[in-house]
Amino acid sequence: MGNREDLLAGARRCLEDKGWARTTVRDITAASGGVSMAAIGYHFGSREALLNAALVEAIDEWGSEIGRRLAGFGDAGASPASRYEAMWDAIIGSFATHRALWAASIEALAQAEHADDLRRRLADAQAEGRRGLAALLSGVSEDAVDEDAARALGSVQLALLSGLATQWLTDPDRAPTGADMVAGLRRLAGLVDIDRA
Repeated sequence: MGNREDLLAGARRCLEDKGWARTTVRDITAASGGVSMAAIGYHFGSREALLNAALVEAIDEWGSEIGRRLAGFGDAGASPASRYEAMWDAIIGSFATHRALWAASIEALAQAEHADDLRRRLADAQAEGRRGLAALLSGVSEDAVDEDAARALGSVQLALLSGLATQWLTDPDRAPTGADMVAGLRRLAGLVDIDRA
C-alpha cells in the first residue's frame, strides 16, 4: 500500500479504537505504520478530511457487505413479513460485528454540525443508502430504483436503520429485534390506516 492507503487504514483503526473526537494526527500516523504527519496534509488536507474519507469508506464497505448478505434475504418460500424480519435480524447482527463503525458514525453526525465537508459526505452516503435499501426491498438493481421509491421506501428504511442503530448502541438487550420491527410496523400501519389514505 502507498501512504494514502496506509493513512486511510490507520484512520479507520483509530475511529474504531478511539472514536472521532479523541483521534489525533499522531494516533493516525502511528496506526498507519509511521507515515509522516505531513503526508496527511499532502493527501487529504487535514485530519478532519482524512477521518471523513475513512468513515465514508467504512460505511460504503458496510453497505456493500450487508447488501451481499441480504441479497435474497430469507427463505424464498417465506412470507414477505418473514423475509423482512430476516433482513432486520441480519442488520441487527451486523451491529455487533461493526459496533465501532456505528459508534463512530453517530459521533461524526455531531461533528458534521460544524464541518460542511463531512455533512456533504454523510448526506451523499445517506442518498446511496436510501437507493440501496429501496433496491434491496424491491428486489431490483439500484439503477432501476426511481427517485420516488428512493425517497419514500429508502428514506423510511434508512430512518428505521438509524434509529435502530442508536437504540442498539445504547441498550442492545432492549433494542428491537426483527420480529419487533415487523410487529411495530403492523401496529403503525393500523394507526395510520394506510389503505384509506
